[in-house]
Amino acid sequence: MPEADGLAAKRSKTEDPAVTKFRDYLRIRTVHPDPDYAGAVVFLQHYADELGLPSKVIEVHPGKPVVLMTWEGQDPTLPTVLLNSHTDVVPVFPEHWCCEPFSADKMENGDIYARGTQDMKCCGIWYLEAIRRLKAEGKRFQRTFHLSFVPDEEIGGKLGMMKFIEHPEFQALNVAFALDEGLANPLDEYTVFYGERAPWWVRVKCTGNPGHGSRFIENTAAEKVQKVINSFLAFRSEEKAKLQKSGGCLTLGDVTTVNLTMLEGGVAYNVVPMEMYAGFDIRIAPTEDFEEFEKKIQSWLAAAGEGITYEFIQKFDDQTCTSTDKSDPWWNAFSTACENMGMKLKLEIFPAATDSRLLRKIGLPAIGFSPMNLTPILLHDHNEFLNEDVFLKGIGIYCNILPALGNVKIS
Repeated sequence: MPEADGLAAKRSKTEDPAVTKFRDYLRIRTVHPDPDYAGAVVFLQHYADELGLPSKVIEVHPGKPVVLMTWEGQDPTLPTVLLNSHTDVVPVFPEHWCCEPFSADKMENGDIYARGTQDMKCCGIWYLEAIRRLKAEGKRFQRTFHLSFVPDEEIGGKLGMMKFIEHPEFQALNVAFALDEGLANPLDEYTVFYGERAPWWVRVKCTGNPGHGSRFIENTAAEKVQKVINSFLAFRSEEKAKLQKSGGCLTLGDVTTVNLTMLEGGVAYNVVPMEMYAGFDIRIAPTEDFEEFEKKIQSWLAAAGEGITYEFIQKFDDQTCTSTDKSDPWWNAFSTACENMGMKLKLEIFPAATDSRLLRKIGLPAIGFSPMNLTPILLHDHNEFLNEDVFLKGIGIYCNILPALGNVKIS
């Protein structure tokens, strides 16, 4: 759906330069499986030069660049604040979109459609445009801000943030606190994430007797995989019921989800296979005991029969949460700045996984925050969009949050 001529044409003439930057960023096809990281690097380096921010590109793995920018504080010896975002986005199914997913079309009402509008190219531009405004006002704060634009978050971060935090360049940043992505909120409130569920991806292998497809073969792999799936999905139903019966007291991040995402096996329609595989995506709530949960998995497999093994494709083993107590100087600075703007904050555990979990694991307090209220949650969905008024309001919000964080005093 192209931009309508009338109001859309008027909007394009008067479009805020920050919105134009945002749309330009969205047009860079940093989409998996072949993200244009080189294009993003050029865009971001030019942006840094425009703002007078020193920048560097750190290739943490071949073809996996991190763009790092720095706004130096008045006291460079103080521990710093990290503003993190990722440059990659998830794949699209263009036939289900109202417009080309990387054209960044803007509708008459200001809705900007593109993959990455919410997840999370908005955050990167919010950081940069807030710094532009603050610098133009002659502002400077005690602490240094570092901006990191990292790759591969959408595929687990193994060659992105995981590599970056091990790199000498990261360790030299002296980071004390970090901001990262959050989610939109369809209500007139802002969701803040202080922890995450742990992602476990489990691949179960079931072996059994093979044979001709016309016979009743005993002890087959298929029978075992059926029992395994039934056990996993029975637990899924229990957790779903727990969430539904909580009356709103629990959110998705407070329960553990299990989903069957992969099913493999078989060589021919008339051959009973000797092996079958089932893959599960499990997101474990911070209240769950990891050791006990793995024992639960083992009991499900034991009950399904012999010849069953499992492996973890991913197993995150940290449940650290960031303090949201007013006695914590970082949370106090962040939350007070929001409250002074009249913002209603809703604290939650992030239901999926972001780079924040990797920062928390190494001991850094990290908050997930994307100031998008009155906006449907559309990350990874068809027709992902963000309204330009919501986007512009987000810049103003960061213009208040950054000074609060930049001047945090720790006794």
